[in-house]
Amino acid sequence: MIMNETMTVRDQRISKAILAIAAIIIFLATFAGKMPGGMIGALGIMVVVGAILNFVGDRTPIINQFFGGGAIVVIFGSAYLFHSGFFPSSADENVTTFMKSGGFLAFYVASLVTGSILGMDTQTLKKAALKYIPVILGSAFFACVLTGAVGMLVSKDFYDSVMLIALPIMGGGMGAGAVPLVEIMSGKTGMNAETLMSQMVPALAIGNAIAIVMAGLLNKLGQIAPSLTGNGQLIRGQKAITEEEQQTGSLNVTILGVGALLAVSMFFVGTVLSSFISMHTYALMIISIALIKVSGIMPTALEQAAHSWYKFVVSNLTPALLVGIGVAYTDLNQILNALSPLYFLLVLITVLGAIIGAGLIGWLMGFYPIEAAITGGLCMANMGGTGDVAVLAASKRMELMPFAQISSRIGGAFMLILATLVVQAIA
Repeated sequence: MIMNETMTVRDQRISKAILAIAAIIIFLATFAGKMPGGMIGALGIMVVVGAILNFVGDRTPIINQFFGGGAIVVIFGSAYLFHSGFFPSSADENVTTFMKSGGFLAFYVASLVTGSILGMDTQTLKKAALKYIPVILGSAFFACVLTGAVGMLVSKDFYDSVMLIALPIMGGGMGAGAVPLVEIMSGKTGMNAETLMSQMVPALAIGNAIAIVMAGLLNKLGQIAPSLTGNGQLIRGQKAITEEEQQTGSLNVTILGVGALLAVSMFFVGTVLSSFISMHTYALMIISIALIKVSGIMPTALEQAAHSWYKFVVSNLTPALLVGIGVAYTDLNQILNALSPLYFLLVLITVLGAIIGAGLIGWLMGFYPIEAAITGGLCMANMGGTGDVAVLAASKRMELMPFAQISSRIGGAFMLILATLVVQAIA
């Protein structure tokens, strides 16, 4: 028995040494400009950098207690390392290309959404679906009203505060939010698209950064006041599902392969449906998976396979994806250049309004306020899919991805409809 334990420790030390050598090889190749192209090169450096920064962040005092720990260090640390010239420009380009056109984010989100919904209790899903939309509406209402009111108090127009700061932040990101919002406003307000975009983009970037920090703070609040959180469970008073209840079968490579295929297949379903229905692929994918789950037609073994794959992806690929988010979607210069006290105040008020609105309405709807504030509030105020991953990682609640995606996609679409009505009414 002692010998087996000794051998286990020895094997662990050897394994760590081999992984360290692998990391050194990847670093040396990267700095020498010999990084392979495509997924293999990008994913190699992302995994190594993500593991190191995540390790540092989880062990850095104050940051690990109040600001999300490893997640926030990985995002902003990788943004600095790659954009400051520490790594060769070829590494920056390779990671950015892989993130924006390689499909890694879509693969990650599909895995999380499929596994978390199919692994969810059916009754919980039914209850949450019926009550969740008011949480999104409450988040948007409080964010817009508070931002407009504070804007008036600091001698800024109510309309400008809402339309140029609150709505872009709450609109579901860049591609699904700011870009169509600019198109809606430029034709009616007389402002050109370039001017509008230059005012909205910094709000998105700063709002996303604040949302990630707030996610870490909400996680800490849950530790201080346990009655406010379900530790990843959305509905108040619901018993947490144990690992034994979630996974009753043996975990093997076949199960993981089946789970991965189910996740990819459901993304295909969303993609095909989006050709006929004018909704985002993620939204249609979520609806399709939810209908399959509620109908009960999916065998339990396949649901467990999807959930096992979801846990595998979260455990092994999250730090790497956060590196990609930092490199491809986080512009530190843009954030710093827009950091005037008034601008920062209004962005902060927007995010706080989203938290308050979602938390309050969530409590009234029977949800835990912290989980409601994270999904219905912060995941409305971040930059869409990439922001959802960052916020949930910082709050340590990746299992809430389906609700985060509902906020980003359906909530973002609602904000565009609201913007259209407001612009038409004023114009």
